[in-house]
Amino acid sequence: MPEITAADDLLPLISSDDAISARLKEFVQDKEAFSANTWRQLLSVMRICFRWAADNSRSFLPMQSADLRDYLGFLHSSGRASSTIATHASLIAMLHRNAGLISPTVSPLVFRTIKKINRTAVIAGERTGQAVPFRLADLMMLDERWRNSSRKKEMRNLAFLHVAYGTLLRISELARLRVGDITRAEDGRIILDVGWTKTIVQTGGLIKALSTLSSQRLTEWIESAGLAVEPDAFLFGPVHRSNQVIVTCDRPLTTPALEAIFIQAWQIAGPLQPAKANKNRYRGWSGHSARVGAAQDMAKQGYAVAQIMQEGTWKKPETLMRYIRNVDAHQGAMVDLMEARHGGK
Repeated sequence: MPEITAADDLLPLISSDDAISARLKEFVQDKEAFSANTWRQLLSVMRICFRWAADNSRSFLPMQSADLRDYLGFLHSSGRASSTIATHASLIAMLHRNAGLISPTVSPLVFRTIKKINRTAVIAGERTGQAVPFRLADLMMLDERWRNSSRKKEMRNLAFLHVAYGTLLRISELARLRVGDITRAEDGRIILDVGWTKTIVQTGGLIKALSTLSSQRLTEWIESAGLAVEPDAFLFGPVHRSNQVIVTCDRPLTTPALEAIFIQAWQIAGPLQPAKANKNRYRGWSGHSARVGAAQDMAKQGYAVAQIMQEGTWKKPETLMRYIRNVDAHQGAMVDLMEARHGGK
């Protein structure tokens, strides 16, 4: 059975229909229209779905609604989360659209299947996973621990955590930051030209400003690492165990390498209460923790949802609300009504 490992592997899986083959070839040629993560997810879903279709003598492309129903049921019985199953359905629909085919997801049969899976998952206790929040107090505690360190790795880690918290950028967006993206405001604070994010892809780009303290920590790291004369270097590159900074311009640190900074910070923070495992993960800080923590801190300080969405470049309010749903939950309107009534007795 052929394996789907790269974009060009899409083509051999297409039927003998020349029109479909031509449209899919164009789709592959235009893959830069999508983020690298979306494309990786598409290939992963195709690999799993293609194998299932071959094993069960089903059609892969085009896929019939009954076949998609059975495929989603297979994923559910295999223990996949409802959100993962929804992603599979969405990417299969995306593949069909770009092949010029009617997506099987338009069928009421598939709609009912997804609704049934979601309902079953919720009743069974499934909840959306959420990273353990990395709050401002955590950042200040680590700043106290690392601010006088002579170890360049700790200086880098501290600067990275300041930027991660202060900008609410995703970890892949932080990885792309270069020294040349920095300018200074009149008061000396750092301004970062982010360029683009997962949800903002436009020529105007995105500008992020750092606080005085975060600007100081990032400046200290740049000067210590000798990056000031390397405008093309990534801001957060590797540090050798000999305490020597490795200047890199061609490839940023990987996501696991940057997530390791949060893991090390969790260990340095001391005997923190381990988080309750959610979907077998999120026992400590992870790559998404600074976004979650910063959003929760802003919500707790009374900033409007629209302001927080702008800072975190969220497009949908419901995405943000998953992060801040527990913040001041005890101060809801009904609680205020009942407390006012009780206090008036």
